[in-house]
Amino acid sequence: MIFHKNEAEKKVRTFKTSFDLTSFSFFQRGSVKEFMEFTGKLLIERSAIPARTTVKEQEYFCHTYVRSDGLSGVCVTDSEYQSHVAFTMLGKVLDDFVSKIHPSQWSSINQEKDCPYTTLNEQLIKWQTPSQADAMTRVQEEVEETKVILHDTIQSILHRGEKLDDIVKASESLSEQSKMFYTQAKKMNKCCNWA
Repeated sequence: MIFHKNEAEKKVRTFKTSFDLTSFSFFQRGSVKEFMEFTGKLLIERSAIPARTTVKEQEYFCHTYVRSDGLSGVCVTDSEYQSHVAFTMLGKVLDDFVSKIHPSQWSSINQEKDCPYTTLNEQLIKWQTPSQADAMTRVQEEVEETKVILHDTIQSILHRGEKLDDIVKASESLSEQSKMFYTQAKKMNKCCNWA
């Protein structure tokens, strides 16, 4: 959700909203959407300029980012969505908004239908999978995968190391047996001399 907070007028206007409510039942979606928009607007009203805040409500988190120019973004996520990714997403969405809708146009946006910004839905879809959109998350996942591979490799080496120890022990005992065989054969050869 994109809002504009006008500090002088003490007013928050909704510029654009986009929702993914597929995890809610069809009959809950309208109420959930209203509640999310109301909560987002309320949090922006009560936030300082500039500010980044996260508010937990039951199992959901509401991340708000208010820029110094009053342009604000809100996203509601579950607990699995990391806050640094949410704030990165909000920052990029707001930057994209400013690149397409110049601040001089903001005063003419009184309702969401007046806002010509059209890429919020695309942004929402892009950021559904944080690792595809956020480089830091992608790197963290790669590090986790590397840890797993290293762990498996170390386990494999240790397992091989145990086998090598068994081989070394076996070769040492074989060596002792060979020495005993050699000395016994030598003794027998001494007693049987041919002329």
